[in-house]
Amino acid sequence: MTDSAPAAPVDRAGLRHRVDKALAAFLAERRRWLVSVDDALVPVADVLEAFVLRGKRLRPAFAYWGYRGAGGVDTDQLVATLAALELVQASALIHDDLIDRSDTRRGEPSIHRRFSAHHRAAAWRGDPDDFGDSAAILLGDLCLVWSDEMLHGSGLDADTLGRARPVFDEMRTEVTIGQYLDVLTQATGDTSVERASMVARYKSAKYTVERPLLLGGALAGAPAEVMAAYSGYGLPLGEAFQLRDDVLGVFGDPAQTGKPAGDDLREGKRTYLVAVAFDATDAAGRATLETRLGDPRLDAAGVDQLREIITASGALARTERRIAELTQTALDALTGVDLDDEARRVLVELAAAATRRTD
Repeated sequence: MTDSAPAAPVDRAGLRHRVDKALAAFLAERRRWLVSVDDALVPVADVLEAFVLRGKRLRPAFAYWGYRGAGGVDTDQLVATLAALELVQASALIHDDLIDRSDTRRGEPSIHRRFSAHHRAAAWRGDPDDFGDSAAILLGDLCLVWSDEMLHGSGLDADTLGRARPVFDEMRTEVTIGQYLDVLTQATGDTSVERASMVARYKSAKYTVERPLLLGGALAGAPAEVMAAYSGYGLPLGEAFQLRDDVLGVFGDPAQTGKPAGDDLREGKRTYLVAVAFDATDAAGRATLETRLGDPRLDAAGVDQLREIITASGALARTERRIAELTQTALDALTGVDLDDEARRVLVELAAAATRRTD
């Protein structure tokens, strides 16, 4: 799940701080409610605040500038509405880490690991890891429920929210089925480039860029030609962003990604990068990929071996070219459409930030 790309979004209008402020206020209210039920829920509030109140706020940024691009007028209620996207993101990341058995997220223990450690420290009954898994499922679900609450409690009028609701619902459906397709692809061992591209599109690309842009456009009442331009920009850029994330998952610096080096290889992710390597390498390379990809015991030497196969096959260079092509396609989609000038400039800057290399 996309979260390790190095660049933070362009922060015009103090947007990141405003989104954080809206999230903090919402979570403080939710904390009060949780504590009123049972003090045993204090760790839930603590963990979710620590988890949600971090991040680059990329999705609210695309939604905000999609709104502004279509002539929308900035308000605090608008920012609170867009902040609900971060709760969708939190839900997706919590569940993704559990599915992938990831130990860390953003350099900290993942949610299921936090709660298994909590169980061990308290010397409770049963299996600590089972408890951690259950907690992660429930907290991920809770974030998804709260995304609805935050959207509808933002203060925008019902008619405005009604225009955006179908986009919000479809986005959440797409990311869920995309996650399932990812799990299915790993289970079946499908190494086709076509399947990898579809997974990237639905698991990440659409809900990272296209749907947030369309959400902002819908809130502003954007005309059909602007919405079409947002899709033409958002879908290829979201895919390019995911491809960058895939490259970082194999070649990234742990200090940048917040995850151990080569973690995607240990998890056996069938990304576009890996699919191209399977397609382009020789029989020996494919046999090594088949044997070692997805091995949770893969050590540093094994990671280096798989990296060498991926690089030598030309898969890394081909993926970089694909990122560049998709980014240019996205930028071309903004040509000739009537957008606010500042929003157009920021969308160009966001495209560069979202796909930037670390070197």
